[in-house]
Amino acid sequence: MWTRRRFLTSGGLAVLGAGTSLAVPGDAPLMGTRRLESIPDGSASRNMITPATDRAIQSGLAYLASQVDRDGSWGTRGYRGNVAVTSLAALAYMCGGHQPSRGAYGRYVTNALRFVLSKENVAGGNPGFLHNPLASPHGPMYGHGFATLFLAEASGMIHERVLRQEVRDKLARAVRLILRAQNFEGGWRYTPNSHDADLSVTICQIMALRAARNAGVTVPASRVDLCVRYVKSCQDRREGWFRYMRQGGGGGGHQSFARTAAGVAALYSAGIYTGPEVDQGIEFLMRYKPGTLGFAARLDMHYFYGHYYAVQVMWTRGGREWQEWYPAIRDELLARQGGDGSWLDPICHHYGTAMACIILQVPNNYLPILQK
Repeated sequence: MWTRRRFLTSGGLAVLGAGTSLAVPGDAPLMGTRRLESIPDGSASRNMITPATDRAIQSGLAYLASQVDRDGSWGTRGYRGNVAVTSLAALAYMCGGHQPSRGAYGRYVTNALRFVLSKENVAGGNPGFLHNPLASPHGPMYGHGFATLFLAEASGMIHERVLRQEVRDKLARAVRLILRAQNFEGGWRYTPNSHDADLSVTICQIMALRAARNAGVTVPASRVDLCVRYVKSCQDRREGWFRYMRQGGGGGGHQSFARTAAGVAALYSAGIYTGPEVDQGIEFLMRYKPGTLGFAARLDMHYFYGHYYAVQVMWTRGGREWQEWYPAIRDELLARQGGDGSWLDPICHHYGTAMACIILQVPNNYLPILQK
């Protein structure tokens, strides 16, 4: 298995300067309590992807390959051709080391790129808006956030000159749209013109901005700081869990699991690695570790969304939390996989399968967004 350093070097990221932190030279005075660390090399996760896990991953990736539409997209029913589902499926392949047009599934990543690029929807005066209006029943900014993340992660790995330039140009416009859409609260909501914010959309945007900044796109630190203030305002300071919105939305307990994972992941994406908000959030999440006695994880529409962020949180945290968390979610996912290689999800099976494959492949340490 390739190391992450070898993957980046061969993929061109090291040459293009797609850094490994939201902070770049010149940001130091703005860092505050932010702590920059060396790049994890994956050694803490050695042997975590067991032979059974690898078989499950390969079966999941093969399932996605059997389900791709002729236009390079994924998604079923009302989500057919959804840019978020398509982007996540492509990221699932990239988590396994499949670069655009390179590797066994490289052409699927390239075709997904072309599909997402074709969905820049400028209607309504929103250049850079990555949105398929025929395939987004709810919250188009979710799709835009995941699509922007995908473009940013792939931008340094594209060897075809014309395609690489198109990705760079549309990534820059996609980032400008996110910045324009940030509202006075500091967060984001369902549409580019929303006047309020919620945590679940906000995490998609700040992670996309983090990835874009890593890829060399300018992201003002003042915007990141504004987002941090919003995210912190959503947290219950006594118990550590996060609300859906600053004004309210959900109490504590297991129903706050996905929101809390998103909240801590948002802080990490903004470069906040230490502090009471992070510590309290992780302490809360650890109460609901997969397999925890008395906590039965329900397969609802937030299951994969929550665990997608939770595993990234624990990966960044490292130490005991990571060593306990990954084997627990790994074993739970392996037990839930269907005979055809898919994972069921109320949104669509393509989404659930892509998310599961991403979660299981985090120890590969291939995606730049996983870096501190």
